Amino acid sequence: MKAVVLAAAEQPLVLEEVNTPELNANEVLIKIKAAALNRRDYWITIGKYAGIKYPTILGSDGAGIVTEVGVEVNKDWLGKEVIINPGYDWGSNPSFQGKDFKILGLPDDGTFAEYVKVNAECVFPKPSHLTFEQAAALPLAGLTAYRALFTKGNAKNGDKVLISGVGSGTGTLALQFAVAAGCEVYVTTGNEIKLAKALALGAKGGVNYKDSQWSEILLNLSGGFAVIIDSALGDGFVNFIDLANPSARIVFFGGTAGNIPELNGRKIFWKQLQILGTTMGTTEEFGKMLAFVNQHKIIPVIDCILPLANANEAIKKMDNSTQFGKIVLV
Repeated sequence: MKAVVLAAAEQPLVLEEVNTPELNANEVLIKIKAAALNRRDYWITIGKYAGIKYPTILGSDGAGIVTEVGVEVNKDWLGKEVIINPGYDWGSNPSFQGKDFKILGLPDDGTFAEYVKVNAECVFPKPSHLTFEQAAALPLAGLTAYRALFTKGNAKNGDKVLISGVGSGTGTLALQFAVAAGCEVYVTTGNEIKLAKALALGAKGGVNYKDSQWSEILLNLSGGFAVIIDSALGDGFVNFIDLANPSARIVFFGGTAGNIPELNGRKIFWKQLQILGTTMGTTEEFGKMLAFVNQHKIIPVIDCILPLANANEAIKKMDNSTQFGKIVLV
């Protein structure tokens, strides 16, 4: 089969012939129709991710058709259109992932290939209203956004929600989920084009975080927030303490802008704020996320669709952060 292989950090991805995976008893083989990039794929290509092995086939997100099943797997899966939960072996405690938790695409070979093998428990029916490309854009970002918003953030109808850095795949899905749940959503983003796209998706308002007065402008626009979702950290994180209303939840799942700066702890305890970290989600949450997507007929935003052979172009686009929504490979 053909697959995009990363031989070493800072090296270009190469489309080459590799062996088709051989199944264990509890696994299924999926013919990939579409795969999508995540920020972790970029970090792995530059060698800044834990537990990297080379050579490796990247890709956590994918949708396709089951072509083979292991001896312990129900044969009814054969020929089914499916979507892959990229996280497996979460562990017994839903509050946090166990030591055996893994994400598809490292250490196990991922979806940037014609075929991928995964544990049968990671396979779910593809939402019927989505194309393969749209379905491939959903798994990792959708699961992360769902847990951040609803499990950790406890967002509900009528809440004011802030999504920072809305152009990312996870930020865009968080916006769509929050709007579908009846929240009043505001966003931050780095340019006016992305802000206009966010407004078209249902955001009530937003600001450009490159404006030195962005937090004051946003506070005047919104009156403060019950839930704040962030994936960047960095110096701007300090502003969330002032933007948070009493008892607000500030949830974050990334750190692309650096570490958390020094915070005023007095404001945190006096306003009874919660600052919550999150990563991915459980198998149960993945099922709930898909049910939510099916109920509200949510369609993930796709920035562009590229051939598998153009994976390097896709990685470069992610490096430049020019995308709004997901980058998909077919």
